[in-house]
Amino acid sequence: MSESAATKTVPGGRAVPRSAETVAVIGAGASGLCTAKHLIEAGLDVTVYEIGTQVGGLWCYMNDSGRSSAYRTLHINTAKNMTNFSDFRFRDEVQRFPSHWDMHAYLEEYAGHFGVTERIEFESEVVAVTPLFEPDAGDPKWELETVDGRKRVFDSVCVCTGHLTRPMHVPEFRDGFRGEYVHSHDYKEPDPFIGKRICVVGVGNSAVDIASDVCVYAERCVLVARTGVWIAPKLLFGVAFTDITEWFMKGWVPEWFRNRALKFLIWCVHGDMKKLGLPPVTRKVHPTSSATVVSDIAYDRIFVKQGIDGVEGKTLHFADGAAEEFDVLIAATGYLIELPFLSPGIAPIENNGVKLYKRIVPPDWPGLYFIGMTNITTALNVNYEHQAKWTREFILGNAVLPSREEMRADIEAQDEFVRTNYKTTPRHAIEEEHLRYFPALKRSLREAVVRGRRLAPSAA
Repeated sequence: MSESAATKTVPGGRAVPRSAETVAVIGAGASGLCTAKHLIEAGLDVTVYEIGTQVGGLWCYMNDSGRSSAYRTLHINTAKNMTNFSDFRFRDEVQRFPSHWDMHAYLEEYAGHFGVTERIEFESEVVAVTPLFEPDAGDPKWELETVDGRKRVFDSVCVCTGHLTRPMHVPEFRDGFRGEYVHSHDYKEPDPFIGKRICVVGVGNSAVDIASDVCVYAERCVLVARTGVWIAPKLLFGVAFTDITEWFMKGWVPEWFRNRALKFLIWCVHGDMKKLGLPPVTRKVHPTSSATVVSDIAYDRIFVKQGIDGVEGKTLHFADGAAEEFDVLIAATGYLIELPFLSPGIAPIENNGVKLYKRIVPPDWPGLYFIGMTNITTALNVNYEHQAKWTREFILGNAVLPSREEMRADIEAQDEFVRTNYKTTPRHAIEEEHLRYFPALKRSLREAVVRGRRLAPSAA
């Protein structure tokens, strides 16, 4: 095949594959399995690299990959009818809010049903992904190397390693506290904490789950909420809360109405968040969901504080002036993005975010895609499916990316939206509201398909 027939020239003079034939998918968690499934269906030669011995990633409890943050009592926050992939439903007997065991079994079935399992190379840690071309010229090729020294060249690489693996430690807590320090990543069950005085720092989903987990066994349990949050219930009127909110969580419904309706429903179930001791919500925040934590606070099993001003030995000095001694500090303080197999020049991490067009593409490096590098406001599997289908069209050559300048401008616009609307925290650096993000993906894909058709005659 001639070079002109194999590639398309896109704005800026870059050459990209008309139809990439070989694709590496790094990671066999939910995002990697979903991505591989859609690429395999399109007829591509897909190889999935998995560091451990099992599929499921996060949802494989005690995963030998060492990358799972799942704890024994973990359940998903969205009902199963919202969480499943669109073309593969949970079994009828699976509970309404599946556990990590249910999720792992589901992902195993999904991988087997769609022929992904046979494409997975287990115990194959990727240590390097290297471009074999210059950004402005040449047919994009990527060399992937595993820890055992094996190397293989691919037309495209999809990074599906997630962003919930490397704990984000607060040095003052980790280094200053003289009791037992545990990051939520390493928390698995409440048994080791029976009869102890425990402080849980954070108010995200893991924090409230863990606090509810340990509070019934602890001598005392304090939850430190450093920012305001809306804690959504799991059920309302016997119906999954997410099933009810789906009625008005539509793009055509005005945002002000969606927000008021959501806050009203939460207030109907939990009342005023400030009366629970939580700080007021002053800017947009990533949602938290719990079936139990509000009751635990009401029953004085959990006591809420609004910040820690200092650490002295085993004593924590709180923002309200109180000081207490604790045996255990559990830091549910989030995660840092890490991409150890990529050069920082390819995918630089800034303020715990990666500069990616539509959260998927690094502007300078065709053939490299990231799936799941977002904090999304809906079920994660829904996001993976949207991103995988979008990515597939570019890998197949059916769509062409805009110029690097246009992609960088789009990235900056999204970063500005986050800066303007959300509290400046590492957690929100990759925040995406699905009612904005999914339509934007669809629009950009339509434009990219038109761009590809327009360029096709000159590339033939």
